[in-house]
Amino acid sequence: MSKTYPTPAPLGLSRRNLLQAGSIVLLLGRQHIAQGASIVAVRVWPAPDYSRVTLESDIPLTAKPVFVASPPRLAVDVEGLDLNPALKELVAKVRPDDPNIASIRVGQFAPGVVRLVIDLKQEARPQVFTLAPIAPYKNRLVLDLYPAKAVDPLEALISERLRDTSSVGSTGAIAAAPAPHNGLITTPPPAVIAAAPQADPLGDLIAQRNQRVPAPAPVPIAAAPAVIAQAPAPAPRPAPAPAPTPRPAPNIATSQSTDRIIIVVLDPGHGGEDPGATGPSGLREKDVVLKVAHLLRERINNSRIGGSPMRAVMTRDADFFVPLATRVEKARRVQADLFISIHADAFTTPAARGASVFALSERGASSTAARWLANKENQADLVGGLNVGGVQDRHVQRMLLDMSTTAQIKDSLKLGTSLLGEIGGMAKLHKARVEQAGFAVLKAPDIPSVLVETAFISNPEEEAKLASAAYRDQLADALMRGIRNYFAHNPPLARSRSV
Repeated sequence: MSKTYPTPAPLGLSRRNLLQAGSIVLLLGRQHIAQGASIVAVRVWPAPDYSRVTLESDIPLTAKPVFVASPPRLAVDVEGLDLNPALKELVAKVRPDDPNIASIRVGQFAPGVVRLVIDLKQEARPQVFTLAPIAPYKNRLVLDLYPAKAVDPLEALISERLRDTSSVGSTGAIAAAPAPHNGLITTPPPAVIAAAPQADPLGDLIAQRNQRVPAPAPVPIAAAPAVIAQAPAPAPRPAPAPAPTPRPAPNIATSQSTDRIIIVVLDPGHGGEDPGATGPSGLREKDVVLKVAHLLRERINNSRIGGSPMRAVMTRDADFFVPLATRVEKARRVQADLFISIHADAFTTPAARGASVFALSERGASSTAARWLANKENQADLVGGLNVGGVQDRHVQRMLLDMSTTAQIKDSLKLGTSLLGEIGGMAKLHKARVEQAGFAVLKAPDIPSVLVETAFISNPEEEAKLASAAYRDQLADALMRGIRNYFAHNPPLARSRSV
């Protein structure tokens, strides 16, 4: 069971009060041993989606969070705890490139009470909750820091497309965009300065976004060009006079080509607190499947199907935890044509070997092994640390995890068969047909979705193959061929995507 604390309300604490505890950190030496709970480990997981701070302890911790708006920071008083060296390690665990956390301060606020102050780089919506022991973990106190403006996968896709077209000069001049973090940016990309001389497959989406989010209008009392000053409506309309930043409406060419852009969502399994399976020599599933996904993304982004450009979107492109329902939600947000979840299998004995491909089943698992694997993979939220008390998480689970359609399963089996045939040409297969079970991550009702178990990481020989860069390249090539073969027999349907 987990316990969720109410979202901390902003409170006007003085800087002196918040810094009081931190000022004594250096005065406390290693002889100051915790008299209450014992901290087992502390971890910080930075990511564009959110940053996470985890305190793992031998007994449950009680926390009192307070969010301070200006400057943005989260203060958390942890009761039943004394400052110790493990807690001090938090200060050094913050990475300079963390998109959300600027720094962490820790100090003994009162006897038996440790105060953490997390200084933020931007406004955040914190979630504070506890997790009961599971798998390798003991009790966990989790502090999740979501940016107030959530990263939109479709906005990120448009931003990436803008950067790509700008770098090759296929569009006109484009204003400089902020440097992305792990392929995503959290601020809206710049407006197009000149119309594209060629059809951009995401052109109409960019135009829609520009129309919905226009450049800030001048303050009415300030001096402004005559055309703008005379406009009485709050929403600016295109001016007949030449303007430095025109926003063209989508033309026929861009509309037609946008409908044919092919988006493949790649889902590297596990991540962050959830390592997935671990091989005999220590290779972790979450690490190797992320590498395979990056290789496959490169191949997809450099490919075209029938003249239509392809684009890969990853549910995670770094080491952080993503709830199962959020993975599905991201795929639906970008209206993906395909969803491919990448994993590395494990079993209780090292003899099991071979790759497998799974699709969703409405009528139960196709085998006992498939049912066992689905149950294991569906436990990822518990290990990774899902805040089941969060209103948004409950809504996402209710709306997404119970959805499935017969048509989706039929197309998923076709995709799985195509992938399995190509994988079988370069690796041993565990089963020669696509298996089916109730995988939560495959339940997007309108997207063909499969889960690929690339190998048994619990098998020493196959673990060594997964650790080989050459083998991962071969695997990514096989998956790309499988995707191409699928589309050769199942052309993607036209989609009308909107921002």
